[in-house]
Amino acid sequence: MSPRTRTPNAARGSAGRVRIIGGTWRSRLVSFPAERGLRPTPDRVRETLFNWLGQNLSGKRCLDLFAGSGVLGFEALSRGAAEVVLVEHSRAVAGALRENAARLEAHGVRLVIGDALHFLRDPGGGRYDVVFVDPPYDSGLVAAALARLPALLAPGAVVYVESDGPIDPGPAWRVRKRARAGGVHFWLLEIGEEA
Repeated sequence: MSPRTRTPNAARGSAGRVRIIGGTWRSRLVSFPAERGLRPTPDRVRETLFNWLGQNLSGKRCLDLFAGSGVLGFEALSRGAAEVVLVEHSRAVAGALRENAARLEAHGVRLVIGDALHFLRDPGGGRYDVVFVDPPYDSGLVAAALARLPALLAPGAVVYVESDGPIDPGPAWRVRKRARAGGVHFWLLEIGEEA
């Protein structure tokens, strides 16, 4: 996922690993470097998310805007997504994403090294069925990302948002699902009637 508050692994300077929890690559490990604050979406949250999405994402086009460990994107591919675009600003983290994709022999991955909001201004064509929005908790980027996303969504698309507190998605969005696990708040949104 994307950079967050400092984790114990990051504080010690060691790399992290997270296990894919479902699909073709179930139990395979994804590694990520010890970038300040980088941490993946917890297993319990991912389990709930992919229950909401359905375990089979065959043919879906997905966008992981603040990729970090990439575990949300790799989970989607493991469950049959046709394409996942991973957007990551850190070159070191992007290098790990590239290595993980090679290790998994993941087809359908497109890695974009750059700022997520800049990517949303010029995404290079195509619309997305599933979008993961999980920026650093204290960044204020959720609202900015949600404001730019509607034009990039396919009919019936959903947007997953993760935060350390409640959010107001605004009138353009309807909340389909919401939950909390410890300090993690998460939602599944869809375009509302006013959008």
